[in-house]
Amino acid sequence: MIYEVFMPALSSTMTEGKIVSWVKSPGDKVEKGETIVVVESDKADMDVESFYEGYMGAIVVPAGETAPVGEAIALIAETEAEIEVAQQQSGSRGSAAAPAPTATASAPETLVAVAAPATEPAQNGSQAGNGSGRLVASPRARKLAKELKVDLNTLKGSGPHGRIVAEDVEAAAGRPAPEAATTPRVQPPPVSMPAPTRTTPAIAPPAPVVPGQKVPLTTLQNAVVRNMVASLSIPTYHVGYTITTDNLDKLYKQIKSKGVTMTVLLAKAVAVTLQKHPLLNASYADQSIAYPGSINIALAVAMEDGGLITPVLQNADRVDIYSLSRTWKDLVDRARAKQLQPDEYNSGTFTVSNLGMFGVDRFDAILPAGTGAILAIGASIPTVVATEDGMLGVRRQMQVNITCDHRVIYGAHAAAFLKDLAGLIENDPQSLTL
Repeated sequence: MIYEVFMPALSSTMTEGKIVSWVKSPGDKVEKGETIVVVESDKADMDVESFYEGYMGAIVVPAGETAPVGEAIALIAETEAEIEVAQQQSGSRGSAAAPAPTATASAPETLVAVAAPATEPAQNGSQAGNGSGRLVASPRARKLAKELKVDLNTLKGSGPHGRIVAEDVEAAAGRPAPEAATTPRVQPPPVSMPAPTRTTPAIAPPAPVVPGQKVPLTTLQNAVVRNMVASLSIPTYHVGYTITTDNLDKLYKQIKSKGVTMTVLLAKAVAVTLQKHPLLNASYADQSIAYPGSINIALAVAMEDGGLITPVLQNADRVDIYSLSRTWKDLVDRARAKQLQPDEYNSGTFTVSNLGMFGVDRFDAILPAGTGAILAIGASIPTVVATEDGMLGVRRQMQVNITCDHRVIYGAHAAAFLKDLAGLIENDPQSLTL
């Protein structure tokens, strides 16, 4: 029997995927739940696992090429004898598959479709495995365990979905792993859902631009294009506000050494203010207003190889500023290494775009589809102002500009939100550390 492996839908917005690399080659043994290919989705590299046990028969879509969601990208043979059949079927599709070992016999040309997951990966902390109770460990961890004589059954996994990774084995052995055992990628848990790898090489700098050259958009850039086009159908408007940041700047100097960034401080201030303005955290959906159950602040981050991603600080109003800062650093590092799970970049209920670190004094932000508002934040700049005693003085001020969906949020709502946000930042920023 020959099984087809389809390009999976790794997110709700994904229409096509790019093959980053094939983990298995034609002729290799394939276990159920074992990673066979790495696919670049809209904004992350995801490992795709096999639903069946057998042998890699043929690769239909080579590494570096793209395929629509639902299109066959490989064929898996149930037995070694059927590998040649898979090769023949792949050839009939015009595939340039790599050669496989010659089969000793042929088998009927029976194709069984391997269903591609249409939902997103399970969240961190969920039970790993396929429900069979078998041990969940990456191939690298298994290899290290054998070399370092560590019993995997005694370990508790620290990887996504509780899987055992190489670091767990090294810690149990009490010494670093041999260099020869190091591999560039840690495999995800054997579940019927794709999951991002835990370690990925740093993103290479973008190739130099050649004048007159036409460079195709990356998968991430294409995703941004689709999202921005979808935003054009939303009736939006902008409301600006000037906020004095002297007290916020003093607080930042006090806690900067503890790893807190200004971006996280501002995200926390926005989240706390949203508690009083739930409408600003809502969105339009099917002729109704959808009020989410949590305040999740999405923060725009530019990718080094082009494109934009919005890692999400979930429950930002309830998490303390120091934990938020640690979470944010982890999110940014994994975002730029393309390791985020979909829920970590598409679950935002309110978006913040901060260009102040570039010296930008003001700008308008495009509202992402599926949300009700996005706040554009400019730089805090020394400004000559009239003081309360009628004299002139210098205060640090920043311009913020909110873009709202007018189907949900009216101008008065946006203005009231900005007024309360300014009051918090100007008069009580210390409360952000409580």
